[in-house]
Amino acid sequence: MFTPTELLEIKNLLTPENKIVILTHYNPDGDAIGSSLGLKHYLQAKGIMAEVVVPNDFPKFLKWMAEARKNIVAEYKRKVAFDLISDADVIFCLDFNSPSRIGILGDWLVKATAKKILIDHHQQPEEFDYVYSDTIIPATSQMIYHFIEAMEDEDLVNKDIAECLYTGIMTDTGGFRFRSTSATTHRIIANLIEKGADPSVITSNTWDTNTVSRLHLLALILGRIEVVNEGTVAVLYLTRKELQEYGFQKGDTEGFVNYGLSIIGVKMSAFFMEDLYEDFIKISFRSKDDVDVNKFSRKYFNGGGHINAAGGKSNDSLPDTLEIFKNRVAEENL
Repeated sequence: MFTPTELLEIKNLLTPENKIVILTHYNPDGDAIGSSLGLKHYLQAKGIMAEVVVPNDFPKFLKWMAEARKNIVAEYKRKVAFDLISDADVIFCLDFNSPSRIGILGDWLVKATAKKILIDHHQQPEEFDYVYSDTIIPATSQMIYHFIEAMEDEDLVNKDIAECLYTGIMTDTGGFRFRSTSATTHRIIANLIEKGADPSVITSNTWDTNTVSRLHLLALILGRIEVVNEGTVAVLYLTRKELQEYGFQKGDTEGFVNYGLSIIGVKMSAFFMEDLYEDFIKISFRSKDDVDVNKFSRKYFNGGGHINAAGGKSNDSLPDTLEIFKNRVAEENL
C-alpha cells in the first residue's frame, strides 16, 4: 500500500478541480475494466469526475457494467484520448506495470505532466510518481478495494463500485479457483455482496454470454487439444483462417486456455492464436502449483505476467511457434 505520507498527498490531489484520467492496458480484460470503472465510481461518490481511457476496444461481455460504454476507446477516438491524457492533472495507471503495455497511450503517458499513480499486481513495475504494487494480490480490483479502505472511504462503496470490483476479482481469479485467491479476497467479496453485488447476476452477465461462433471455436480447439511433455503440458491453437470462418469477435476466446488445465496431470496450458490482421502469434499461458509461466514467457516469448498466468508473443509462423514451444518445455522439464 502507499505510505501514509503518499496517501495524504494523493488525497490532496483528488479534488473536483483536478482533471483525472484512468488508464488500463491493451486488450482490456475483466480486471482491467472492473478496476478502472470501480475506481471511477468511487471518485464520483466523492464528487470527483474522472474519465476512463482504454487503448482499444474490450469484449461485449464486460460492457454491462455501469458506464462501461462511456469509456474512451483510443483506437476510435484518438484525439479525444490524446487531449484527455495531455491535459490531465492526475493519471491512475491500473493493471499494467509499464507504459509499453498500453500501446500508443504509453508515449502520451510518458510525456504527460500529470502526477502518475500506479496500482498494479504484475511483477517488475517501472517507476511512477506513486506506486502501489503487490504481486501476491490476485487482482487489481482487489487492490482498488484496499485503496478505498486506506482512504477510509469504505462507506462510499455502492452497488456500482461493488459490481465492478467483484467482476474484476472474479475474472482474474478464474472464478476464485487460482492459487493466489486468499481468505482476504473472500472477505472482500463478502463485503462487496453486502454492498449490492449479486453473484448470480454478475456471473450470468459476464460468463453466460456465449455466441454460436464462440462455441464453434471452442469445439474446434477442444477437438484437437494436444498433451505433450509426458502429459504435463496442454497445447491449444487457432489459425487466422479459422477465426475468420467462424466470425470471431473480441472476447470469443477468453478463458479457452483454462480448459487445458482441467486435464488430469496437466500443470501448464498454452493457447496460441494468430492475429487477425498482423503477422504474429498471441500466446496465453496458465499453470498450476509452482510452474512459473511468467518466467517461461519472459525467457522465450517476449511476455510476462504472473507465476500462474502470463501472456506472450511470437513473430514466427504458427507451426514454427508450436514446435519451438514444445522444444522449450522439454528443455525446461516443466
